[in-house]
Amino acid sequence: MKKIRVLIACGAGIATSTIVVKKVEELFAANGIPAEIIQIKISEAANKQAEADMLISTTMFPTEYSIPAIKGMAFLTGIGVDKAEAEIVSVAKDILNK
Repeated sequence: MKKIRVLIACGAGIATSTIVVKKVEELFAANGIPAEIIQIKISEAANKQAEADMLISTTMFPTEYSIPAIKGMAFLTGIGVDKAEAEIVSVAKDILNK
């Protein structure tokens, strides 16, 4: 079965991205979406985008990417979580159905 590759980034690649990794893993498990999650610093995203299908970040995007880039701050603030989850699941399903 195809797996999607997801980059999850924050400023340092340690603290907030760790929280989002756990929440996204749970989201994918609940929706039956096979995924490989790679935790990175946002500064690494441009160089790693070619090997990934999606980027989720808890910080501002410093540039544009060739893959879908989703703001993940909702997982930290609790505001707009449903919308963020729906967007992530929708993008993931689109990728899997290509």
